[in-house]
Amino acid sequence: MSFIDRIKERAKKNLKTIALPESMDERVIEAALKIVDEGIANIIVIGDKNEVSDKFDVSKLEFINPSDSDITEELINKLVELRKAKGMTYETAKDLLLNDYMYFACMLVKTNRCDGVVSGACHSTSNTLRPALQIIKTKPDSLLVSAFFLMVVPDCEFGENGTFIFSDAGLEQNPDSEKLAAIAASSAESFELLVEKEPIVAMLSHSTKGSASHADVDKVVNAVTIAKEKYSKYKIDGELQLDAAIVPEVASLKAPDSNVAGYANVLIFPDLDAGNIGYKLVQRLAKAEAYGPITQGIAAPINDLSRGCSVDDIVGVVAITAVQAQK
Repeated sequence: MSFIDRIKERAKKNLKTIALPESMDERVIEAALKIVDEGIANIIVIGDKNEVSDKFDVSKLEFINPSDSDITEELINKLVELRKAKGMTYETAKDLLLNDYMYFACMLVKTNRCDGVVSGACHSTSNTLRPALQIIKTKPDSLLVSAFFLMVVPDCEFGENGTFIFSDAGLEQNPDSEKLAAIAASSAESFELLVEKEPIVAMLSHSTKGSASHADVDKVVNAVTIAKEKYSKYKIDGELQLDAAIVPEVASLKAPDSNVAGYANVLIFPDLDAGNIGYKLVQRLAKAEAYGPITQGIAAPINDLSRGCSVDDIVGVVAITAVQAQK
C-alpha cells in the first residue's frame, strides 16, 4: 500500500471535517467529490453552489454561502471580538467574511464547525496563511509556523523507502539558528505522525562536518547544537551535504561518526530558496509525489496547495490534513 493510501485509510477511521474555500476552482470541486465518494473526510465547500459548473453533480456536497448563511452574522461578531485590539470593525469583518472565503473558513475552525482548511489552488501562500495566523494563531509550544513537503520518490532506496520530509520549503525565508532548530523538531514530529516511522533528521549545508568555512555553514552548525540540546529526543545531526545525509557509502567517508548520515528521512534546508528548489527538482526530475506545503506550528491544521496542483494532490493534502486533525 502506498504512503498516501495509508494516510487515506487512517483518515477514514476517524472522519474529520475539512473546509475548502476555493469553490471557484473546478479542481477543488472535483477533488471534493472524490473525497466524499472515498469517505476520506467530511467536506464543507465555501461558496455559491449555483455558480459551480453544470458538469458537476454537487448534490452530495455541503456548501456554505457566506452571503446568505444563517451563521455569517455570528462569525462577523466573533471576528470583531477576536481582532478588536487590532482595530477590527464590524464593517471590515463583514467585508472579509463575505469576500475572502479563507477568513470564513478559519472562522469555521475557530468556532469548532470544522477541523481544518485546505486552500491555495488559486490563491497565494500569503492569502492562505495570513487569515490562519490572525485567527487560529500558533500552537502554544511553537516558536514559529513553518511548512514542509512530504515527498514520495518512486523506486528509491533512500530515506524511508523513498519517503521524506523536506522543510522548510514553503514559508520561512531565511531562518536563524534557533528557528532552524525549531523547524527540525517540528518536522521530526510531523514525520513521526504522518509516516509512523522514526524520524532521522539531517541539517543540510554545502559543507559536511567542517569541509567548508562560511557564515552560512556556521548558522547550520549552531542550529545543530541548539537542536541537540533542546530537542534531544530526536536524532538530529549536521552540517551535512545532501549525499552524506542520505547515501550510506558517502556517509561512511564524510561523516563516519554520525548517527544520522546516510539514513536521513527528514531533510532540513538552510533557507527557503534551497528548500523550494530542492523539492521541485525532486518532484520534476525524479517524478516524486509532492504533498504540500503542509504547515506545522498552527493551532489547527491549515494547509496550502501549490497553484499547479492536480485533483489528486488536493485529495492527498486533504487526507493529510484530516490525519493532522485527528492528533
